[in-house]
Amino acid sequence: MLDFIIVPFTNALIFIYSVLGENFGLAIIVFTILVRVATYPFTASQLKSSRAMQEMQKSKKWEQIQKKYKNDREKLSQEQMKLYQEMGVNPLGSCLPTIIQFPIIIGLYWSVTRALAATPIELLNFLRGIGLSNIADLIPLNSQFLWMDLAQPERLHLDFLPVGIPVLAIIVMITSYYQSKMMSPTAGATGQGAQMSGMMNIYMPLLMGYISYIYSAGLALYFVTGNIVSMLQYWFIGRRNNESK
Repeated sequence: MLDFIIVPFTNALIFIYSVLGENFGLAIIVFTILVRVATYPFTASQLKSSRAMQEMQKSKKWEQIQKKYKNDREKLSQEQMKLYQEMGVNPLGSCLPTIIQFPIIIGLYWSVTRALAATPIELLNFLRGIGLSNIADLIPLNSQFLWMDLAQPERLHLDFLPVGIPVLAIIVMITSYYQSKMMSPTAGATGQGAQMSGMMNIYMPLLMGYISYIYSAGLALYFVTGNIVSMLQYWFIGRRNNESK
């Protein structure tokens, strides 16, 4: 599996937990921020490629090519590749950083899941590879954070409502949507690419919200923190680019 990523991540997460007064919610937040900061170069590269693609899609030359070869898909693809080369656009540039970060995301998921062990078997998996000398003093981990049990799906129960409100799942959907909009702006874009981007901006937040709804609150907290940090990074990169113009 990805133990070469999961084991170090789990050790780091538990170490932060021990330093922060055994508050697992804060540990997840700090750990997520540290990982996002460490992967910032990938984020910056991804946003740069995304904006270069947007500029190409808004160019007059691309509009002319689309009109001229609208009935010849093969020729349209050839001319599109030529335009990519001419404008220095890497069509894989916006997705390659995501592919590189994917094992990290999986590692984070399993680190949080293992740390929130709820059964004896899960506890054994959690202890496997933990190198902290004081781990016996930390078990069981304190999974309570604000109103939620981080080992269980999050719900906010109010006396006047018959069902619990999945607050984190809702926040995950909202932040995922705005993160997607910031990462793949479609202003001025046309054609199939813009349609696919628009669909992803809708489906991905729904998927992330569903995962947050059915799985542990600890994972949802990781999603929320990661989305907020990513949006702040995108804002910072965009502001820095505007100031350099």
